[in-house]
Amino acid sequence: MRAVTWQGKRAVSVEDVPDPQIREPGDAVIRITSTAICGSDLHLYEVLGPYMSAGDILGHESMGIVEEVGAGVTGVRPGDRVVVPFTISCGECWMCTRGLQSQCETTQVTEQGSGASLFGFSALYGQVPGGQAEYLRVPHADYGLITVGGDLPDDRYLFLSDILPTAWQGVKYADVPDGGTLAVLGLGPVGQFAARIGAHLGARVLAIDPVPERRAMATRHGIEVFDQGPEGLDAIRDATEGRGPDAVVDAVGMEAHGSPVAGAAHQVVGLLPDAVGQKVMETAGVDRLAALHTSLDLVRRGGTVSLSGVYGGATSPMPLLKMFDKQIQLRMGQCNVRHWTDDLLPLVEESRDPLGVTDLVTHRLPLEEAAPAYSMFQKKHDGCIKVVLDPARS
Repeated sequence: MRAVTWQGKRAVSVEDVPDPQIREPGDAVIRITSTAICGSDLHLYEVLGPYMSAGDILGHESMGIVEEVGAGVTGVRPGDRVVVPFTISCGECWMCTRGLQSQCETTQVTEQGSGASLFGFSALYGQVPGGQAEYLRVPHADYGLITVGGDLPDDRYLFLSDILPTAWQGVKYADVPDGGTLAVLGLGPVGQFAARIGAHLGARVLAIDPVPERRAMATRHGIEVFDQGPEGLDAIRDATEGRGPDAVVDAVGMEAHGSPVAGAAHQVVGLLPDAVGQKVMETAGVDRLAALHTSLDLVRRGGTVSLSGVYGGATSPMPLLKMFDKQIQLRMGQCNVRHWTDDLLPLVEESRDPLGVTDLVTHRLPLEEAAPAYSMFQKKHDGCIKVVLDPARS
């Protein structure tokens, strides 16, 4: 089959690789119909190279048709249309039964001290082949697949794999009071959904992003938008009687753009030998913390900051004096996708599309164009907000 493979820092290519096979009774093999490039994929593209091996298959936002199932699979069958959550979880362990599927004790990557295995996401999370490919093997298929209807287009369902539940969890963790205010930092795909979800749940949403196309997209969904910088932050404070918003979702994370120090750290880590680079990631602070520090500064006293953006530095400094003084609550974590499925599936199937899932994809391209698509997405060229790759398209 053809698949998108990691080949080095800022280098991906589409290669011929072996077709996936049923290995365990609980496995299923999926024929992929849509697979997206996520902001988290850019971390592998840029800074997490020490945990990657040339030829690793990328991708963790996928859906398609069940082609084959193992002898122990009873919940899905060949021909079913399914979404594949990016977290690989069993549904039966202590963590899964408590809604913490991203900490699944069956698939935890204990040798790395990490939580549940993830599709297409480095040795840190199990080095499981990902879904930017023609076919995908899915372990624990009875629990790890979301069966969906056949009438609506893929774009209605695809984002149940990651970014929609990630945004939903981020807003839920933000714990905005009834009629309260929510600020969203960053209007990439997760930020777009977080802003729309906040508005859907009744909050007044104010969002910051430096990219005009992203601000324009959010405006279409009733979000109040501001350019990045002191004037935007002051406007949000003015809109909240000087206190700041009740909650902030940081949907930026460890992106290094605009931070020379973090950018240099990412460059160095990406060029080090794997063992050395891993040690630096595990013991140093390599994050751009501007978005996090802005969130902590902006939120009102007694408010909540919810981190949906991914951070990777082990010793990144935190302003604990300010956090303690302001009595800030801080919540974060990898998304527990299956915990939110029942809340989200009816919303994506609703005819009026209340979360705007059909207004996110800016580029739908053949799988073979993955390399330029990665570059375009990282550089935010051509108004690129979300890329979906189609293995069947030429």
